Amino acid sequence: MKIIRFNSKQLEKIYNRGVVKSKRVEERVRRIIEDVRLLGDEALLKYTRKFDGVKLSLRQLKVSEIEISGAYQNISPNFVSSLKVIIENINRFYRKGLRKSWKIKDADGVVLSENYTPLEKVGVYIPAGTAPLVSCVYMTALPAKIAGVKKIILISPPNKQGYIDPHILVVADLLRVDEIYRVGGSQGIAALAYGTKTIPRVDKIVGPGNIYVSEAKRQVFGVVDIDMIAGPTELVIIANRYSDPKFIIADLRAQAEHAAGLAILVTNSKSLAKEIKSQGQDINGVIVLTRDLEEAIEAANKIAPEHLEILVKNPRKIMRGIKNAGAIFLGPYSPTAVGDYIAGPSHVLPTAGTARFFSGLSVLDFVKSNHIISYSKKALEKVKEPLEKIACIEGLNKHLDSVKARFL
Repeated sequence: MKIIRFNSKQLEKIYNRGVVKSKRVEERVRRIIEDVRLLGDEALLKYTRKFDGVKLSLRQLKVSEIEISGAYQNISPNFVSSLKVIIENINRFYRKGLRKSWKIKDADGVVLSENYTPLEKVGVYIPAGTAPLVSCVYMTALPAKIAGVKKIILISPPNKQGYIDPHILVVADLLRVDEIYRVGGSQGIAALAYGTKTIPRVDKIVGPGNIYVSEAKRQVFGVVDIDMIAGPTELVIIANRYSDPKFIIADLRAQAEHAAGLAILVTNSKSLAKEIKSQGQDINGVIVLTRDLEEAIEAANKIAPEHLEILVKNPRKIMRGIKNAGAIFLGPYSPTAVGDYIAGPSHVLPTAGTARFFSGLSVLDFVKSNHIISYSKKALEKVKEPLEKIACIEGLNKHLDSVKARFL
């Protein structure tokens, strides 16, 4: 790890980072999406053969009930009991965030209300790499279920043998995911966005993925909604001379398990900075040295990280100054890993500085609202004059005529 000063130009590069874009990837993804839009299932089978090395029949795209039932035989007996603890934590957290429809009335007969309804269909993308990302299933599907989404479609790339990891299938089954398909990459995102004869079109796509998946989500946004365009994972730790170096090193190393991740320590302690630099030679990260904790707060807000750990003696005091972070972890016994797996809030969080304007995945991402307006004749008459003034300024006389027609 290298030490840089708070006002270093190197830090400006971190502040101004963004999701990496590539013209080559953009064009490649565009061609794949167009293929899927025009050819449907035929394109899915072609790209699954090309990118995943698996030749599937049309019938094999959908994971069967028999395969899902068989997945339970290929997991350890205590997996389900551990999962139930996690599900309870997530349920408890997200039920607090549910919105209720509301209504206001006045004496003149104006009734205004906002009506919340869940989305009909949501697509969940679960990556498949060197290990099954089991946590991504419950961190995406469960908030959707709690919000009341009617149908959840899960897609995930098959392994070389043509299967999806049994742990992913078991979690999806326990959460009552409605349909599971063995397809991934930008072709899978296109299938969810446009629909094929086999895979239904959805209203929203959520879940992380590689650069091709992220680019595909960007390109289909507007055809469907998406959660966010995610970049590499990030961790910033704010610490001072009272912080325990072994906790810092352990958490930075955990972050470094993600090859392209961002690992940053922000501290006002020169001695701590030197110690972490000495111990963290195997960590691809940065130590930002500040004059005081006020500067540390400023740095954290400018970085706007996905994960922010505050490891000082009074973390809540520091937290009051934090405006931009996906998830904040307070104190020495709240490592990022607890948020990744078990605490309750989703680990689908804004990256690449987008915590300045994005939030972590929540039940509100799976609902929409209608604004409902009801006026009596008396109420409409009372607002005729101000309405007429605005309509005349905008030159929309027919708008005004539509009101006057009620009083002829």
